[in-house]
Amino acid sequence: MKITLRSPLVLTMISAAVIAAGFVTSRIIYGSAPDQQYRLQVLEKGDISRTVSANGTINPVILVSVGTQVSGTVKKLYVDFNSKVEKGQILLELDDALLSAQQKQSFANVQSAQASLELASANEERMRNLFGQEYVSRQELDTAVQAKKSAEAQLKLARATVERDRANLAYSVIRSPVSGVVVDREVDVGQTVAASLQTPTLFKIAQDLSRMQIDANFAEADIGSIRVGQSVHFTVDAFPDRSFNGEVKEVRLNPTIQQNVVTYDVVINVANPEKILLPGMTAYVIITVAERKNVLMVPNAALRFKPAIAAAQKPATEKGSDFQKNGGPGKTPGSTRSKKSDAFSGKLYVLEKGVLSQISVNLGITDNRNTEIVGGGLKAGDQIVVGEAQETGNSQSSSSSPMRMRLF
Repeated sequence: MKITLRSPLVLTMISAAVIAAGFVTSRIIYGSAPDQQYRLQVLEKGDISRTVSANGTINPVILVSVGTQVSGTVKKLYVDFNSKVEKGQILLELDDALLSAQQKQSFANVQSAQASLELASANEERMRNLFGQEYVSRQELDTAVQAKKSAEAQLKLARATVERDRANLAYSVIRSPVSGVVVDREVDVGQTVAASLQTPTLFKIAQDLSRMQIDANFAEADIGSIRVGQSVHFTVDAFPDRSFNGEVKEVRLNPTIQQNVVTYDVVINVANPEKILLPGMTAYVIITVAERKNVLMVPNAALRFKPAIAAAQKPATEKGSDFQKNGGPGKTPGSTRSKKSDAFSGKLYVLEKGVLSQISVNLGITDNRNTEIVGGGLKAGDQIVVGEAQETGNSQSSSSSPMRMRLF
């Protein structure tokens, strides 16, 4: 006998399989106990804190860049990397041959101006005597007086030039402006430095490595909760098993915009008595911006839970249930709840006599795992729904089931 797809026997077998599958599914979904349909969790009290994080760079509090005001060739170097220096200590010397020659020329100009002044003074005195005897005119006397004043001005100019050349000659010897440690040297012996348009940097000196600071860039979404004086925890790659502490010193108002992302520089004070934190290290910063002690906490999974099949069976309700009338989590005596929800409210589900009931709660801070409950009538020990128990079982049974139906 030839059996086709449209034969009554095949149609009867397909219908029976569909009915059996629906019956089994309904038994699994609706026939199991409510506490077996959902995953429940007991509310507990504990400590919760909200943090913001960012990466930053460790820098000395005071980092001095030592340059030069005159051009020349490096003749001698007295310090190197990691050298400890004192204020006024010689760091390097430039070749001063040209500067010394220029100073000698200025001295010669002073002597020439001095001789010119002496001659002008003698002429002015002579003219005054002759004018008193009426041998010269008033104009000739005035000319002699003017020549003397001009010679005096030229002498002052020559002396000022000597002072300038003396200062330039002194600038050929570079001294440390502060006491500290040389963290960078950018010149070598024989190198020519030019200070025509911009002062070249020769050394970088960290004044005190026992006090450091972190410059961390925080996103604009987090900057509103950061305040001066907040405690900071951070780690560095050099010591992955160790945590360091700091304190927010300053939130700088100048924003940095990169690819339409706005960040702000937060300066963090760090004590470094062991001097193991080095300039340039990357710090992974965590700032605790809010903290609560011994508060009621709810898992975030419960806030994300949305009933599907059970809600279709009997819609979850917020009021009129026996659980709420008996003073359960949905309602407390004398309390009223607005139906309007804001950014700090959420919905939770509890089981009342096998039926889901929706509870509105006011939420506080979150640590991305648990969220603080600040209102809504719930208390420690209440059970809430965090998910459907058959979600995992159905997915496993469907993937492991050996039954396959194929139509020819």
